[in-house]
Amino acid sequence: PALPHFSDFTEMMRALGYPRLISMENFHTPNFMLVSEVLLWLVKRYEPQSDIAGDVETEQDRVFFIKAVAQFMATKAHIKLNTKRLYQADGYAVKELLKVTSVLYGAMNTQGGERAELPEEDSSKFKFDLGSKIADLKAARQLASEITSKGAVLYDLLGKEVELREARTESIARPLEINEAEKVMKIAINSVLEQVQKTKDMLNNVALDEANLEAKIEKRKLELERSQKRLQTLQSVRPAFMDEYEKIEEQLREQYSIYLEKFRNLTYMEQLLDDHRRTEQEMFE
Repeated sequence: PALPHFSDFTEMMRALGYPRLISMENFHTPNFMLVSEVLLWLVKRYEPQSDIAGDVETEQDRVFFIKAVAQFMATKAHIKLNTKRLYQADGYAVKELLKVTSVLYGAMNTQGGERAELPEEDSSKFKFDLGSKIADLKAARQLASEITSKGAVLYDLLGKEVELREARTESIARPLEINEAEKVMKIAINSVLEQVQKTKDMLNNVALDEANLEAKIEKRKLELERSQKRLQTLQSVRPAFMDEYEKIEEQLREQYSIYLEKFRNLTYMEQLLDDHRRTEQEMFE
């Protein structure tokens, strides 16, 4: 397939600082490794902190990689990429790559001025981080929404200014009465003193509760120690019937051994009897 604007693509990639040289022969046959490398490099130019994995060993990994890059470009840069053409990794993929490089190249010129005025080595070292611009755009949108809400609140407050102006003027014109001001100050002081007293009472109650809890904890510790000592005593004491129990247990083991021997003998004799009866039945028949 023909490579439209291939010279523009190589020029833009060189200006953006791509470390390798790209020639027309690279895309005469499908070259997915080069396309994936260029895509990953462009994504890093947009957002260095992106977490898109560059694993393209298997067919499934390549499909996931192309989908992730297309979704990233659509979300972050509003660039719609043709995933089928990118997966072809031939001349048609250059059209899709050109969409991304043209945006980066235009942003670079906007930020850094005319590229023709830059020296060769400066243009190759130019670093452009579109992620910061996207963050600024988000911050600007948030500030715009806050300005709108604050403006609505300010409008409502200004609407009440007519009534408030009269009350404010009346209050300012009213002569200051010392007795009234002293009365209000005393009321405020008494209110603060009451709050302070309540806080002190709460602190005293906390201290009392802490003392009660410590006493309960100490009491529980003593009970635990007594219980542990009693348990140790019970474990060390041998019950009175233990000797008889052990003797009977030994007799039980002997009787069980005899029972097993008799049970095996009985089973063997029953089997012999069945064989004898079967033999007689066969002879009779």
